[in-house]
Parts: sequence; structure tokens; C-alpha cells
Amino acid sequence: MSPGMMKSIAMQQALNLDILYSFIIILCSLMIYFGTKELYDLSSHRGIKYFRLAFLFFAIAYFFRSFIKFILIYFNIPEIMQLSPKAFGTLTIMAFMYFSIMAIFYLLYSVIWKKINSNKIYIFHITAILMTFVSIFSHSQLIYLLINLLILIIAITTVLIAHKKKRKQNYTYLAYILLSFFWALNILDILIPDFFRNTQLIIYLVSSGIFFIILYRVLRNTGAN
Repeated sequence: MSPGMMKSIAMQQALNLDILYSFIIILCSLMIYFGTKELYDLSSHRGIKYFRLAFLFFAIAYFFRSFIKFILIYFNIPEIMQLSPKAFGTLTIMAFMYFSIMAIFYLLYSVIWKKINSNKIYIFHITAILMTFVSIFSHSQLIYLLINLLILIIAITTVLIAHKKKRKQNYTYLAYILLSFFWALNILDILIPDFFRNTQLIIYLVSSGIFFIILYRVLRNTGAN
């Protein structure tokens, strides 16, 4: 088998794996979103509202993620910074970044909504847009790393503070922390593909597992079939 054919097979396998992974995350996210619809309609609970929006944004973000991965693999582009705006379009990358960041912001807001006026939710959107512009147009891997690290620190700190105030054991908060952590890894997997090349499968498996756990808890608590 020629090296070119082996490379083509490897690329196809990587693309198939990524499509399967994205499909799992999108499916779980949409099931969580629609599975909590009746509960929100009955209660109008703001925490549930933003929890649902978080997973809707996860689904949209992973749709764009799979599309970006397809382009990177199909055209054999080593990293996202080498994408040509004419061939691909900066808007697609920006959409992926925006929906990804907002998914985490909505997830965090779902546990601290009592502390922040809902009229100030626009601050999250402005912050997400600014982070997106800085990430895309800086063309710096260091900037990518610092922004993801900042969001991860904010996410973990917020969840830990909310968990401490509950004064009881709640595995949902642990799931949120893990979700934020693996979300950051998935962002880096797009922006800096070589960063996790040897551990990509492990990241995919653990991330999928976290979404399955949250989906299971949602279905169990809502009584959905």
C-alpha cells in the first residue's frame, strides 16, 4: 500500500471518528434541550431556561465544529490559522467560537442566575463576541490558550462557589466542571490540532461520557422516555 493511500485512509478514519463524535454530542444536547421543555413550560424556572439554552448552543457549536474538522481534514490543513477566508469563510469559525463560549456562559448562568439580573445577560454575549474576535484575528496560539484558560478558571470557580453554597453533595456540579474542562480541550483540538493528537480518542470518549451522564440525569429527573 502506497504512503499516499495510507494517508488517505488515515484521514478518512479521522473524519469518520469526528463525525461520529459530533453526532453523539449534538444528539445528546438536543435530547437534553427538548427533554427539559415540558419541565420549563410548567415551572418557568430561569435556571432551567439557561440550562436548556446551554445545550442548544452546544449542539449548534458542535455542528460548526464538525464542519470545520471536515474542511481541515479534507484539504489536509494542519491548523485553523492556515484556513483561507475565501475558501472557507471566517464567519463559520467565528460562529463556532461564539456558540461554544456562550454554551459555557449559559451553563454557568443556570447555577448563578439568582445573583445576576437577567437584563444583564447581554454582557455574556458581548464578552463572547469580544473573545471570538480576539481569538480569530490575533492568529496567536498563546492567545487561544490564555482565553480558554481564563474561561475554564471562571467556569470552575463559579461552579465550585455555587456548589459550596448548596451545602450538600451534588454530582451535577462535578459534571459541570468536567464538561467545562473537556469543552476547553475540544476548543484547543480545533484551534491547535497537533496539541492533543495522541490523546484525541480519549478526549472524545470522556466528553461523550459526560454528555451521556447529564442526559441520563435529565431523563431520569424529568421522567422522559
